[in-house]
Amino acid sequence: MLPLGDHNPTRTFPFVNYLLILANVLAFAWEFLLLSSGGEAWVVPGYGLVPSRLTSDPLGEAFTVFTSMFMHGGLAHLGGNLVFLYVFGDNVEDAVGHFRYVLFYLACGIGAALAQVLSGPTSPIPMVGASGAIAGVLGGYVVLYPRAPIYVLNPIPLLWLFLGITIMLPAWVVIGYWFGFNVFNLYAVLGLQGQDEVGGVALFAHVGGFLVGLLSIRAAVSGRTPSPQGRWGSLRPSRKNEGPWTRSPRSWY
Repeated sequence: MLPLGDHNPTRTFPFVNYLLILANVLAFAWEFLLLSSGGEAWVVPGYGLVPSRLTSDPLGEAFTVFTSMFMHGGLAHLGGNLVFLYVFGDNVEDAVGHFRYVLFYLACGIGAALAQVLSGPTSPIPMVGASGAIAGVLGGYVVLYPRAPIYVLNPIPLLWLFLGITIMLPAWVVIGYWFGFNVFNLYAVLGLQGQDEVGGVALFAHVGGFLVGLLSIRAAVSGRTPSPQGRWGSLRPSRKNEGPWTRSPRSWY
């Protein structure tokens, strides 16, 4: 279920969220240049998070917890993560404040990394990606704005003629589906000889990051008043993030 935008206005310009998006893009460009010039043997193994190395040398490998957050396995991996960060991150930044948002994002990424390491401390497989930190952003968003209207790509092409290419759903459905999908896959692999991945996806990192965001967002927003959320089901929701794919819940313009 791919989110394309939301109707949830912010009071402040989300420059931290945009800087995080830019940092991920620049890190991927750097990574791509190094890989294309013969760095396959050391770029991802050297800067990705390798659980077995982190548990053997926590101080020496601690930097990989942070470098791995900005690396990705390909354009699809990068693009998918940044779409979620773009749609949901600005409202969380608006709610907690710019500086706290940086700390919140990093804390979720650290929690995701630790969850993945604890699930397989002897694993030699490098983990890269912002998914864990962004999962924490989703956890924070669903606590603060559960009924915010989210536009998603209609997952059933046969229904495009009847419902449109995009449909509007409340945030708790969209994010709940994402979390449930990860938990289901995690449950499915727990019995497969200790595997903690499906198709290269670090599921424990997703679930761990989400839970950190879910449980810590109230502390992060302490002393601040989140802006009123858009309400799914209202006739004319506030029109934030309006683009060519989000101008109507039933039509593609």
